[in-house]
Amino acid sequence: MNHGFATTRLQRIDDHFRRYVDDGRLAGWQVMVSRRGDIAHHSTYGVRSFESKEPFAEDTVVRLYSMTKPLTTIAAMQLVEQGLVQLKDPVAKFIPAFSATPVYRSGSVQKPMTEPQTLPMLVWHLMTHMSGLTYGFHNTHPVDAMYRNQGFEWGQPEDLDLAACCERWAQLPLVFQPGTEWNYGISTDVLGRIVEVVSGLDLEEYFQQHILGPLGMTDTSFYIDDANRKSRLAELYIPHPETGVATSAPAFLRRPERPSVLSGGGGLYGTAADYMRFCQMILNGGALDGERVIGRHTLDYMGKNHLPGNVDLEAIGRPLFAESAFVGVGFGLGFSVVIDAAASKVPSTTGEMAWGGAASTAFWVDPAEDLAVVFLTQLLPSSTHAIRPELKQLVYQALVE
Repeated sequence: MNHGFATTRLQRIDDHFRRYVDDGRLAGWQVMVSRRGDIAHHSTYGVRSFESKEPFAEDTVVRLYSMTKPLTTIAAMQLVEQGLVQLKDPVAKFIPAFSATPVYRSGSVQKPMTEPQTLPMLVWHLMTHMSGLTYGFHNTHPVDAMYRNQGFEWGQPEDLDLAACCERWAQLPLVFQPGTEWNYGISTDVLGRIVEVVSGLDLEEYFQQHILGPLGMTDTSFYIDDANRKSRLAELYIPHPETGVATSAPAFLRRPERPSVLSGGGGLYGTAADYMRFCQMILNGGALDGERVIGRHTLDYMGKNHLPGNVDLEAIGRPLFAESAFVGVGFGLGFSVVIDAAASKVPSTTGEMAWGGAASTAFWVDPAEDLAVVFLTQLLPSSTHAIRPELKQLVYQALVE
């Protein structure tokens, strides 16, 4: 017995994901499972680079992509706790350009028909992806194409910083009226800019002072600019279109070592050990090792389903890519939240808070079971394989008490 897990059953996690490496679908991976404050299972397999053949080790650094979003939302909620931001504040209070952002109604990319916002975009809309903002890489809506035409697909024009990006995004139409639907997009990047405006710090400085430093997340940052961490960075891969074998990602998908934009939606690099400290802080009600990052009640409030009518993403979300299942899953402030474990048809617990990253990374915290799981690899996009539901069923089947 191991923290309520059957040791032989935990071995099934490794046995299963080794196949991903052995047949070439992944270069390497790392999984960490915590229960009741202790590490119950931690394993790595494969390499961080096919070229160097360096092993995917415990200290391997990865691109966290959208696993940045919960940290940015925690940062914003710290400002809410100080009375500096209200969840119902208009976004335009902090970024005036968003007061005039039109809403797409019909028409083509070249000749869109738009209308004014009937209700303003609010801060909580950013935290829940109900703002009407989108991602250029979706490829499902004329507004997505407008983003791509402006250089916003898997990045942004190199001459723009976060403030300039927000000014550009505010000129592009919203996909829908704020607060009426759910659509995965750049909302958390805009939220990161609000953190900068209100705090007077850039996002890197704010994170370091108020989240990363207090939690001892020494390997997490927006930059890879030292030789040690650069040597530990895993290579980024994509699936070969015919064989599915992991193949080096093209250069345009590899972020610069020191990007011009501090992306609160997807800019962090980090390690499993660091991210597990963030997860443990959540399970501990907002504190870790004597350092309080967020209030317990605030965190509980973030973990409630904030979708109108307590519906799931299937009912209110557009049927396109996101880092979560839709059925039985709602959305809190910065996290997906399981609201009907049976409906999801993947072993889970009501109240789970989770998200993932574009390179197939994932995490979840389960307060009811005092459980946290972090999975790291580097395969883009995360929709390539069913890693997340497989991981959940393998972790939960090992839980016996």
